Amino acid sequence: MSSHTPAPTPAHVVDPTGGCPHALNADLRARGPVADIVLPGGVPAAVVLGHDALKEFLSHPDVAKDARHCPALNDGTIPADWPLRVFANAQGMHTADGADHRRLRSLVGNAFTARQVERLRPRIEELTAGFLDDLGRAAAEDPDGIADLRTHFALPLPMSVICELLGVDPEHRGRLHDLTYTVIIATDTTPAEVMAAVRELVELLGTIAAARRAAPGDDLTSALIAAREDGGDRLSEAELIGTMRLMLVAGHETTLNLISNAVRALCTHRDQLALVLDGRATWSDVVDETLRWDGPVSWFPFRYPTRDLTLGGTVIPQGTPVLAGYTAAGRDEAFHGPDADRFDVTRPGAARHLSFGQGAHYCVGAPLARLEATIALERLFTRFPDLDLAVPEAELPRQRSFIGNSVEALPVRLVRPVRL
Repeated sequence: MSSHTPAPTPAHVVDPTGGCPHALNADLRARGPVADIVLPGGVPAAVVLGHDALKEFLSHPDVAKDARHCPALNDGTIPADWPLRVFANAQGMHTADGADHRRLRSLVGNAFTARQVERLRPRIEELTAGFLDDLGRAAAEDPDGIADLRTHFALPLPMSVICELLGVDPEHRGRLHDLTYTVIIATDTTPAEVMAAVRELVELLGTIAAARRAAPGDDLTSALIAAREDGGDRLSEAELIGTMRLMLVAGHETTLNLISNAVRALCTHRDQLALVLDGRATWSDVVDETLRWDGPVSWFPFRYPTRDLTLGGTVIPQGTPVLAGYTAAGRDEAFHGPDADRFDVTRPGAARHLSFGQGAHYCVGAPLARLEATIALERLFTRFPDLDLAVPEAELPRQRSFIGNSVEALPVRLVRPVRL
């Protein structure tokens, strides 16, 4: 009898148009907690899908965020105009390690402590009320009583909060969202589209920084500009722009998706909504179960092993660009149990999800995202308890992304239609 080694499973070729990730995640996770993938542009990479493997990976001492640890990004193997290079090239705490990371994080960390964030509650409640008014008006003006919840509520709320924190004037906010979506979220873009958007985004952030330099205010951008290290140095301009970009993107795109995904989950699981409205579960429970069950970020780039790393029985070679599979880990049955695919706001241990990361790079804005989402959902369903999707959930247009995980539009009907 002849014996033969089974052929290795071919690497999964990532679809740049994204779509709902859960079926693909389940398929890949069934093969193991780590999968070899091929990113758009033919770039070999890996994604960590299992909860335990991802938790270990995110806080592993031999995993770096600095792209210097990825030879293919530096030796010409990966072209200079590769669209996903924006995740490696940006300068800020999200691409720094060790002392450099601690220095950059400390400059913004004080603005996002639980105490500082709690001080924002009255303003967030005020903004929420205003945008709910806008949503109601939009529905009232529509002959079918339908309005897009993303356009009128889920987007402007976190965008306004983070822009007020950063000192960004209202006239820039619409363009900033369009640019950050093109640069960071959409993954079906051409190199030329991404390069043009990056240039415009850097230029616009530079304009905003210049305005704050000329007229400093009580905002985070002014504080970053004024910041000195112990040795008396400012942030470099690239670090300033990189930090502003990170705050802006992480401060609104993710919370936009979190609110949208929670609304979709509650509308399609009315029994779970009833538990919250009856006081048998909390809005914090909704937020955590949404973060676990349908998190706002699917596969996030990049980290690089600084040596060959064995994770869940799979070797990830040194220097490989690796993505963190947050949506996959959230439904890992090995960790969350055999009903991990079920949306259950009373689930014990839902808060042990990894959607805010783990270790030194744990999301600095997590307290703010939680506060915004809990206020937004509570006020939305208190004012409009009969709110429902205006089209079947399966027909909602998905984000064209394997990084972001949500829909591009969320048409809702705010009141139950009268049946004649």
